[in-house]
Formats: sequence, C-alpha cells, structure tokens
Amino acid sequence: MFALRVTALIAATMTTGLMAGVFGLYQHTVMTGLGRTGDRTFIGAFQAIDRAIINPWFLLSFVGALLFTAVSAFLNPGRQILPWVLAALVLYIVVFAITVAVNVPMNDALKAAGDPDRIPDPAAVRAAFDEARWVAWNLVRTLATTAAFGCLCWALVARGKLG
Repeated sequence: MFALRVTALIAATMTTGLMAGVFGLYQHTVMTGLGRTGDRTFIGAFQAIDRAIINPWFLLSFVGALLFTAVSAFLNPGRQILPWVLAALVLYIVVFAITVAVNVPMNDALKAAGDPDRIPDPAAVRAAFDEARWVAWNLVRTLATTAAFGCLCWALVARGKLG
C-alpha cells in the first residue's frame, strides 16, 4: 500500500507540474508572441496550436492531474499530507472548471470561424475572441496550477518525513 500511496502522490505532482508549465508557457510566451501578430496570423496560429494540443500526452497530464490528485487524497488520509493534497485538488478543480467553462469554448469559437484566409473580417473575429479575457483566465489557471503543484511538492516532503 505504501508504494501505491507514494506512486499516486508522485504522479499527481508530476502531472500537475506539467500543467503548470503548459499554462505558464501560454501565459508568458505563446499568447505574448501571438499578440504581436496580425489578425489572420493570430487566428491561424491559434487554431493550429489548439488542434495540436489535443493529443494523448496533453490529455494524460490535464485529466491525470485531476485523477491522480483525487486518488492520492483517497490513499493518503493522514493529517500531515491530506490537507496539502486536498488544497491541490481544490485548486486543480478550479483550473479544470475554468478550462472547460471558459478557455475551451473560446478556443472552439475561434476554430469555428474557419480558415483564416477565407474570413472576410479577421479583425472582427479576433476582437470577438477577446484575447484579454482568454489571457486573464489563463493567468488564473497558471497561478492556481502552480499553487497546486507547490502543495503537492510539500505533500511529498511531508510524505518523506513519515518514512
């Protein structure tokens, strides 16, 4: 049982850390770079990135962070670890909800605009997308996921002290 507890906690920490990196890179690199492009380029590049990110590796981390953290909370009921794992779980549930309720619908709407070369008014499509809103919610995801990662790191430290 010890090995399963530790494995679940390590998996939760790793997948949550990967997601913190994904959201962080979008925040300070991807969206910053795309923000400096013209409307057609922005739409086309964002559509291509959004299509590419839906892959097994991303989904393993995105869904895995939630599942592994929940499993870890279930398997590690001790008061030294559980509060940190539960804090991480609550933070990541917030991230998951924001992603599903805000960012994914915005991404899908931009993809539904179609081929950027065939859009009559790409400036209107880009304005309707509302980059500032997307980036603001992504910042919340970045901060919450990073905090969840920190909580899980501390849970690992506490786990190590228990032996």
